[in-house]
Amino acid sequence: MARAGGGATTVMAARWSLILLVAVGASCAPDLAAGAAPPAGAAAPGGVTLRAGLRQVVVDNGVVQVTVSRPQGHITGVRYNGERNLLQYAGGENSGGYWDVVWNYPGSDQPRGMIDIKLDSTEFRVVSSSQEQVELSFRSTYNPASPNSVRLDIDKRLVMLKGSSGFYCYAIFDHPSNFPSLNISEARLAFKLNTNKFNYMAVSDDIQRYMPMATDRDAPRGEPLAYKEAVLLVNPQEPQFKGEVDDKYQYSLDNKDNVVHGWISSSHPNPMGFWVITPSNEFKSGGPTKRELTSHVGPTSLVMFMGTHYVGKDMVVNVAGGEYWKKVLGPVFIYLNSSPKRGDLRALWGDAKSQAQAEVSKWPYRFLGSPDFPMAGERGSVAGRLMVRDRYMSNGDMPAATAYVGLAAPGLPGSWTTESKNYQFWTRAGSFGRFTIGNVRAGVYNLYAWVPGFLGDYMYTFSVTITPGRAIDLGDLVFEPPRSGPTLWEIGVPDRTAAEFFIPDVDPKYVNRLFLTKDKYRQYGLWERYADLYPNDLVFTVGQSNYSEDWFFAHVTRKQGNVYVPTTRQIRFNLDRVVADGTYTLRIAIAAAHMSRLQVHVNGGARRGGVFTTPEFGDGNAIARHGIHGVQWSFEFAISGYLMSEGENTISVTQTRAFDEFMGVMYDYIRLEGPSGSVRDPTRGAR
Repeated sequence: MARAGGGATTVMAARWSLILLVAVGASCAPDLAAGAAPPAGAAAPGGVTLRAGLRQVVVDNGVVQVTVSRPQGHITGVRYNGERNLLQYAGGENSGGYWDVVWNYPGSDQPRGMIDIKLDSTEFRVVSSSQEQVELSFRSTYNPASPNSVRLDIDKRLVMLKGSSGFYCYAIFDHPSNFPSLNISEARLAFKLNTNKFNYMAVSDDIQRYMPMATDRDAPRGEPLAYKEAVLLVNPQEPQFKGEVDDKYQYSLDNKDNVVHGWISSSHPNPMGFWVITPSNEFKSGGPTKRELTSHVGPTSLVMFMGTHYVGKDMVVNVAGGEYWKKVLGPVFIYLNSSPKRGDLRALWGDAKSQAQAEVSKWPYRFLGSPDFPMAGERGSVAGRLMVRDRYMSNGDMPAATAYVGLAAPGLPGSWTTESKNYQFWTRAGSFGRFTIGNVRAGVYNLYAWVPGFLGDYMYTFSVTITPGRAIDLGDLVFEPPRSGPTLWEIGVPDRTAAEFFIPDVDPKYVNRLFLTKDKYRQYGLWERYADLYPNDLVFTVGQSNYSEDWFFAHVTRKQGNVYVPTTRQIRFNLDRVVADGTYTLRIAIAAAHMSRLQVHVNGGARRGGVFTTPEFGDGNAIARHGIHGVQWSFEFAISGYLMSEGENTISVTQTRAFDEFMGVMYDYIRLEGPSGSVRDPTRGAR
């Protein structure tokens, strides 16, 4: 029996708690060497050893050696392939491998929040020790006598497995019910790599390059641009980088695409790779389309478990006083590999991708010692088939092919996009709309979905309770996208990004050569290009204009003298006939927004009721951070037929807030619908 659900996109806030665990596990591919490692699949002689001193703990399996400060739990050394330390560790807070949190509490005098780097522990214990595996615990507890003490109990762990070439990291944040309130805007695991070794960064198949030095960003070698993260390299140590912009946001990825990234020591006689592998996103915030940082100049590699980037304050986790809350973050796998073929960097990248898929296939891991991480037998699954019902597109229900379908905390349609307090589990539907979400933690969820090519968010009418070992089949589900009448014209594709629109070439003075022909939206300063290309603002004529050539991807402000002013877009279209007593519907889907307010004028707004204004919305700063999307916003405007004219019409959209260059929106999709039951206007749809 089919069941329906649906609704508009909403934005909710999220929350959470810490355990760090580091394990070593994964063998090298046959054509790659792991230092003194045995052949692929063979065990390292002697297994795992542990040496616990007063100030540091060393775990070694003959392939990798990891050194951790005692009792702080800071990773001070990673020894591999004959190199004494792959990390850059100088004894300070911002070096080596460490966890940090940006947090705050109600009534704090720290408006931006406090940064607790390293999350230093105070207690050390050996959880288990054998030749097969060593597990260590570095624990700290909330100190109510210290106002700057993170209001969480934190247990950081390290596990090393026999015969493996890497280590796993995870964390559990624990907020007992007697702890006071706090909020968390960012939690991450950072690795600062050896600056004398790692110089080649790989984030995806297409995003790979030699990188400048961190010191090239400092004056006088670098000049800061509109914000501190963006620097123009004017006199770098290597001339090949001169004139380029370096900005860590240029290398961000969606959670769904962020499976492996890292660095290669390309100049080493036996090049080595240091890779961050994320085998599951169940513990990350914001679902599959949440965009976050990866690796960047340092050399630095990050795991962003929680962050507000591209979304804003709606992503902040709020844990109330008296609320019990606990969350496991991770594990992620830090993989090390090497290649005897000097200069064959692609071989290292290919091996890292293969290892990433191997890690995905092993999820959920069986070796973790924490009872807070459920094994496969303690999890459940849910399956079903999702169909789309839109009678203006098809007389029958259509399979929701390639739909994103997920389980997340109970909420409203679309609330998963800003949820970070709990776990999320996502998959893609097949060509017939069938989906299966496996390895789900026990708990109560809502089932959510969105379908590329259709507006709106689906939410299953009832909550879904997952129990250990149980497989649930929900049968056929029906999503009815928002629709009031037939499409008169449309601009763009409803896919939650602005990627299909016109993205200009970068100003040569702000170039990143990696993105000259692909992912051009990642270039710095594109917001300035609008004024150059559209001195009189943008006019789009339905049936003549092409959105991939004529619709600038970001609706930005314009600088006049020393001030910024709003800009307006006109959409011109013809109607052969008008239903004067009918209602037309204008739908505007936004892919990203920052401190914006839209004002819509129908045919100049001269007639009563011809002006529509949205509330202020958006806090994601995606324009500045080179994102092609942030979080979705949807607006629906009911336009009385008497406001329309037979023949030529104009709908103008103004982004009215203009205090700086980064205020604005990116459109996902715009559609004008005729009155319900009317015949589709013969006006040609926008291309």
